[in-house]
Amino acid sequence: MAQAWKCAGLRWSQRGPELVWDGGRRSPLSWGKRVAFGVVEGGVRECAGARGHSCPVRAQVPGRSTGGRCEECARLDRAHSVAADGIADDPRPYRVYLAWFGPGMVKVGITAVERGSARLLEQGAVCFSWLGAGPLMAARRTEELLRAALRVPDRIPYAEKRAVRAELPLRPEERAAEISALHAQAVELASWPESLRREPFLPVDHVRAFGLDGTPAPLGQVSELVPGGMLNGELLAAAGPDLHLGTPAGAVVLDTRLMRGWQLVPVEGSPEVGLPVKEFTRSSLQDGLF
Repeated sequence: MAQAWKCAGLRWSQRGPELVWDGGRRSPLSWGKRVAFGVVEGGVRECAGARGHSCPVRAQVPGRSTGGRCEECARLDRAHSVAADGIADDPRPYRVYLAWFGPGMVKVGITAVERGSARLLEQGAVCFSWLGAGPLMAARRTEELLRAALRVPDRIPYAEKRAVRAELPLRPEERAAEISALHAQAVELASWPESLRREPFLPVDHVRAFGLDGTPAPLGQVSELVPGGMLNGELLAAAGPDLHLGTPAGAVVLDTRLMRGWQLVPVEGSPEVGLPVKEFTRSSLQDGLF
């Protein structure tokens, strides 16, 4: 039997998307590459742990959980998260950004300056612009200011991002229009923190980086991994944690967060989907199996 590997999820680097495995091994992904794996027969999905540490009790977690963590590890992970206000004294400089995911879908967020645009790639932002830079608490106050004054949310569900990916405007300037207008309003707000330096509107478009230009609309998304299941498809695009894979039944989306904690083995043969798939619609209400 082939050696099994435990997946730690998808990461974005300057080279593009990479699957990460326990132990630090990375598998760079490129358009047209075959993504083929099977779930070990009789296996269980184990908690992914927290902050780089394994789960002390190796708890089992549900197949449909995108977090992939037990309650205790999820609590520890959130306790040390800037996004969850778990850290208030981080001395690193932070940036505030406006990100666009599709028509009517703009969010505000913060990320450490040293991370560059990695956070935006991880979230699947189709287009973004920096808004300002400064200390963590000033960045946090600016984020709260935009939520209250301009009604810009700080979270957009992944399901909503996926639902509009096949309907994006063709021209980059159209994709940047909404954040351009909000950026202009935001920098004029009277309560802007003095320690946060305003940054000019310079939109960055990720359509080419994600491979979404000309990618066929997905017909479904993998709802969970199951013991003995398998998936074999051609990589068409990747956005955030999602891989868009070409199969005989059509393009399907795999949220790589569902892979974490499973023992996986390589498979060969023709393209095939042997996992539960939910029909991809705007309402995402109908379940099916390809």
